[in-house]
Amino acid sequence: MTQALVALLEHAERQRDQALALQRRADNALSVAVQQQTQLTAYRHDHQMRWAAAFSQSVAVPLLHCHHAFSGRLHDAVDLQTGQVDRARQTAVKRQCDTLEAERRVAAISKLMKRRADATNQHQHRQEQRQSDERSARAAWARTNEPGRNGW
Repeated sequence: MTQALVALLEHAERQRDQALALQRRADNALSVAVQQQTQLTAYRHDHQMRWAAAFSQSVAVPLLHCHHAFSGRLHDAVDLQTGQVDRARQTAVKRQCDTLEAERRVAAISKLMKRRADATNQHQHRQEQRQSDERSARAAWARTNEPGRNGW
C-alpha cells in the first residue's frame, strides 16, 4: 500500500470523526430546542387555561391589559423558539449529509486500497505461478534430456 493512500485514508477518517462530532452536537442542540419549544407551548397553554377561568369572573382593565401584553410576549417567545427549532433541524440535516459524505469518502478510499491490494496480490500470485511453471518446465525438460534417456 502506498503511504499516500494510507495518509489519505487517515485524513478522511479524521474528517469523518469531526463530522460525526458536529452531527452529535447538532442533534443535541435540536433536542434541546424541541424540548424548550414543548415547555413554552405547554406553559402558554396552561396560561391561557388559567386566564380563561379568570375571565369567567370580573377582571380589572389594567389586569386585562397586563394579561394581553404577557400573552403577546409569550406567543412571540413560542414563535421565536419555533424558528430556533427550524434552524436547529436544518443544521442537523446538513450535518447528517456532511457525515454521510465523509463516510462515503472513507469507504471509497478503503475500496480503492482493497482493489490495489487485491491487484498486487493477484500480480504476485501470477508471478509465482509463472516461476513455478517455469521450474516445472525446466525440470521436465531436464528429465527428458538426461544422458541415457534418449540413448546417449
